[in-house]
Amino acid sequence: MGSGAGNFLKVILRNFDVLAGPVVSLAYPLYASIQAIETKNPIDDQQWLTYWIMYSMITLFELTFFKVLEWIPIWPYAKLILTCWLVLPYFNGAAYVYDHYVRPFFLNPRTVNIWYVPGKKDQSSKPDDILTAAEKYIQEHGTREFESLINRADKSRSGGYRGYDESYAY
Repeated sequence: MGSGAGNFLKVILRNFDVLAGPVVSLAYPLYASIQAIETKNPIDDQQWLTYWIMYSMITLFELTFFKVLEWIPIWPYAKLILTCWLVLPYFNGAAYVYDHYVRPFFLNPRTVNIWYVPGKKDQSSKPDDILTAAEKYIQEHGTREFESLINRADKSRSGGYRGYDESYAY
């Protein structure tokens, strides 16, 4: 009877990734997602929505590179460790990956920071769009100065290129 229990333990340890994988990557996140929906706190909703985005990306990666991944014997264990890092609230890995890699890619596909360089968050490092720049200008110089700037721009445009030259009409 002792050897039967030992064999059972060996089977469990050899197949730990097969047994723990669905619990860590599906069962617990499903339970936590339902709990998050039932609370009024948007932070836990964001955590689990972010996790499901990351889980989908891992699944797409696996489906795409299945033939390569089947030759890597540590892939199931690496996936289990990665999933634990994404799932466990202590690490908050899903939010980290989303904030540092996925979100920047979708907001600005040209610049994705693949290296983590810690630094202070500075609002002035964000790229300004035209509305943000106009709001800053109005705050610094006032509404009348902004209107004056627009009038000067209109006058300079009307004195220069008009967009259509009648001499080229056929």
